Amino acid sequence: MPSNKKPKGILIAIGGAVDKGTSPDDENNSENLEEKFLEEGILKRLLKELSGKTNRVEIITTASLIPEETGQHYIDAFIRLGNENIDVIHIKNREDAHNPDYLKRINQAEGILFTGGNQLRLTTIFGGTELLNIMLSRYQNEHFIVAGTSAGAMVMSTTMIFGGSSTEALLKGEVKLSRGFGFIEDVTFDTHFIKRGRFGRLCQTIATNPIGIGIGLGEDTGLLITNGDHMEAIGSGLVMIIEGGNIKYTNIADIEDGEPISIENLTVHVLSKGHNYILSERRMV
Repeated sequence: MPSNKKPKGILIAIGGAVDKGTSPDDENNSENLEEKFLEEGILKRLLKELSGKTNRVEIITTASLIPEETGQHYIDAFIRLGNENIDVIHIKNREDAHNPDYLKRINQAEGILFTGGNQLRLTTIFGGTELLNIMLSRYQNEHFIVAGTSAGAMVMSTTMIFGGSSTEALLKGEVKLSRGFGFIEDVTFDTHFIKRGRFGRLCQTIATNPIGIGIGLGEDTGLLITNGDHMEAIGSGLVMIIEGGNIKYTNIADIEDGEPISIENLTVHVLSKGHNYILSERRMV
């Protein structure tokens, strides 16, 4: 739902909490339910950003292979933070995405949070549905919070990474891209960024389309985005921003799949908690 109007809602993209040792391109089970919940600081900020009328938050577990456990984990976390007006929506297939009760609940919520898991489950189940259109419209026109962790963050942008080995990410064709939900344009998110060594995935993504920027989110780290433009780092780790606008040379168009990529003059910014970046101006504040 592209629009020249600045959205009134807020995006909170979170890099994931605890790595359970899954392979680099397997987001399933990316949250360790037995460990201390590491996103409390970020969730507290989410609650602070709600409009405050009902503080209703709906957790969407579609991406997860263990939706009941994951959903309960978030409920427990929010209750510890003092908000009991929270529930879980288990949308497991496209038929569920047309459930009138779920449509009503999304219309009444002040915020939603997509859990981690597999981002292709999110796009294949929600793509083209009225439920996604409601979310996009509310984000554009209301003070509506859209948060997502791990796969739930990667799906937010127009261009989405859905696969690619970290160790081979600078070989042409190794990074797999598709269309995400489109809450924000000219951005591609990657998560578990530091822990899983995913720098190369974003480098290839941006070399392919230098008009965009790549955002790598560390674990227990988030980016709070207002007006679709102002980005504030939150949480305990680092956010890396990769720009392609100053690229002088890349061989990516001239080599065969599987061959190594060269890129000259990528621009990289590193943000820690409290530091900001303006997307439209391509600069840190």
